[in-house]
This record gives sequence, structure tokens and C-alpha cells, in this order.
Amino acid sequence: MVHGEIWTIKELWVLPNEYIIWAIQIVMYPFMTGLVAGSFVLSSLYHVFGIKKLEGIARFALVFSFALLPGALIPLLLHLQHPERSINVMMTPHFTSAIAAFGIVFSCYFAIVAAEIWFLYRRHFIDHSRYLQSLGKDRTFGQRVLQLVHTILTLGSFETSEESMRKDHKAIKLLASAGIPVALFLHGYAGFIFGSVKANALWLTPLMPVIFIVSAVVSGISLCLLSYIIVSEVRSRRGRRRLGKGKLKGAAPSVDISVIKMTSKFLLIFLATAVSLELLDLVFRGYTALNSWRILKDALYVRDFRNIFILQYGLGAFVPLVMLLLPRLTLRRTVVATLLVLWGVLMMRYNVVIGGQSFSQTFAGYMHYKLPVIPYDVERLKEGLVGALIVFSFPMLLFYIYSKVFPVFPRQPHSPD
Repeated sequence: MVHGEIWTIKELWVLPNEYIIWAIQIVMYPFMTGLVAGSFVLSSLYHVFGIKKLEGIARFALVFSFALLPGALIPLLLHLQHPERSINVMMTPHFTSAIAAFGIVFSCYFAIVAAEIWFLYRRHFIDHSRYLQSLGKDRTFGQRVLQLVHTILTLGSFETSEESMRKDHKAIKLLASAGIPVALFLHGYAGFIFGSVKANALWLTPLMPVIFIVSAVVSGISLCLLSYIIVSEVRSRRGRRRLGKGKLKGAAPSVDISVIKMTSKFLLIFLATAVSLELLDLVFRGYTALNSWRILKDALYVRDFRNIFILQYGLGAFVPLVMLLLPRLTLRRTVVATLLVLWGVLMMRYNVVIGGQSFSQTFAGYMHYKLPVIPYDVERLKEGLVGALIVFSFPMLLFYIYSKVFPVFPRQPHSPD
């Protein structure tokens, strides 16, 4: 069976060897890398540009970006017919191919984020390791393991003077500054791959990398904001239960609303920019009206009208824009808006990847994609709904584990937690 035959439905004049080869995992790949880049940009708004109101979410976004990073590799591994060969990209990276350059970019970005996290948490590793050691025999097994991990992560550096802290702060700012272009390139090159395919009329546009980058920042900020609200509320409710305050109904929200409002402003700016660029690309295509415009026009405005103009632009862009522009922003409205934004960015990736393969090279036929829902076999498991959910869930589990080592919220000095 040909790869793609399971989920491809052909209509009219389609070549026998044409199938939708790049399925849901190639949709998830730019979506996940976009989350990585957007989260890091949100963190850098505080560490580089010094926006004080984002201090509460900057550390959260940095650790979240680090957890999302391995998740960006999983879609490619699931999509490859021979995933064991993927190590070649990492071991022999070069710039003669946009895909092969991924090895260099990914390795550099991983090193930058890991180093920035180490400088950011070095003081915490030292203080918490010493605190847990001071407990002596009263330590639980979990505390013993955590103390060993923190001691190892100090890398033998136990200096906590003011001078060393200033050097750490300079290193954090330097790494964050260097990480911004690398993070944007990590995702922008995915847009470059699509935008440089001359054989595909939908993908061939110089705006494709820029659109991918801006929408990546939008998705990363949205997911960080949504996760920050959910984790903060769960953390607060657990704390209240431990204090024995009874029912929590009607309790005051625990999230700092000033952080939410400031983050929402940046989300609004990048969202408006992304929508403007995408509409500009549509207008430019219609104005130039190249030979392929006839098939593109039919695909954009007829066959994929619901996916593009209702689900992507309407529900995923204009509705959250209005919700964020309305005065007196609330947590519930923010949660709904961020969910819609994430949906809109996912639909943008879907419309680019799947929509770009939907029309035949004959310009007289179409192919429809049917997402495999029930995993009857391994192929449907990897390239279906279950595989996409696995890709999205893995970084969330990794973030939970990381949060035990790298506290994403401010803690009291020498806290046992």
C-alpha cells in the first residue's frame, strides 16, 4: 500500500501516483515548533527587553519552551518510514538542505535554552540542595532524590556572591538575546521549506516564512497564557485545601490579572500582525493572478472556504481579536480567546500542509484528506488522531516533570516543596 492511500480520497482528474503524503504529523510539526519559538519569545520580552509586568510568566514560559522542544521532534519521527535514520540529521548537519540544517539549528537552540535555564536556576539549585541536606535523616525518599539532582545540576559551582549573581544575570540576558533569532529561525525554516517548493502553487510565496514566524509567536504566547492560568488556579486550589479553608466556590482568582492583561496585549499585537500578513498574501495572489490562480481560487474560496474563512480566520482570529479588545478582560474570556487562537493557528497549519496537496498537478482534480480516528493498525495510529494527541500531550507531561526540578512560580526561601 502506498503511503497516503489510507486517508486520500480522489476526485476528478488526479494522477495515479498522487496522494496526500504529508498528513497530520506534518501539520503538527510546524505547530509544535511554533509553540517552542513563541514561548521563548514571551520569556525574552522580560529577560531581554525588561518588561517588568511579564516577570511572573517569563520563567514559566522559558521552562515551558524547554519542555516543548523535544516534542517538536516526535511528529517527524512518527512520520518517517525509517525513523532510525533520523540520527543522521543530528550527527551530520549541513546547510546544503533546509531540512538537514535542522540539526544545527535544533542543537544550538537546545544548548541556548539549557544554558539560560541553568544560569536562571543556579542559585535555586545551591540553596535548595543545602536546605534539603540540612534536614538530615528527616528527608523523604523524594527529597533525597531531588537533593541529588540539584547537587548535580550545580555543576560544582556554589558561589552565591553579588558579583556572581550579576554575572549570571548578564549571561541570562546574553543567551536570551541570542536565542530570539535562533528560535525564530527554528520555526521560520519550516515556512522556508514550504515557500520554496516551486511545484506547489499554494506554498510558493516569499511571505510564507514570515507568516509562519509571526503565527508561531501567537501560538506560543497563547499556550503559555492558557497553561499559566490553568496551572496557577490548580496550584492555588490545592494550597487552599491544604489550609483547610473548605469550599472554594466564589473564591478570588489566584492569577495576577496584571500579568494576564500585559501578556494579552502582546498576544493581540502579534495576532493582528499575523492576520494582516495572511490577508495580504491572499490579496497579492488575487492581484497577480498567475496561471495557477484559477485552481487556487476554486480551492481557497469554494472547496476550502469553511476551513479557511470560517474556522481559521473567523473562529480562530477575528473572534479572539474582538474578545481581547473588549474592556475589562476576565480570566474566562482570556481562556476562551487563547483556545480559539490555538485552534486558528492549528487550522492555518492544516490549510497550508493539507490544502497545498489537495489539488492535482493536472489542475483538473482534487484530493480530500480524511483523518484516521480509530487506530486499526500502526499506520493509522501514527498518522491519525491518536498520534496527534500523543504529540501534543508529551510536552505537557515533560513540563510537569521539569516543574519539579525547575520551579516555575516564586517560592519562599528554603521551601521544602
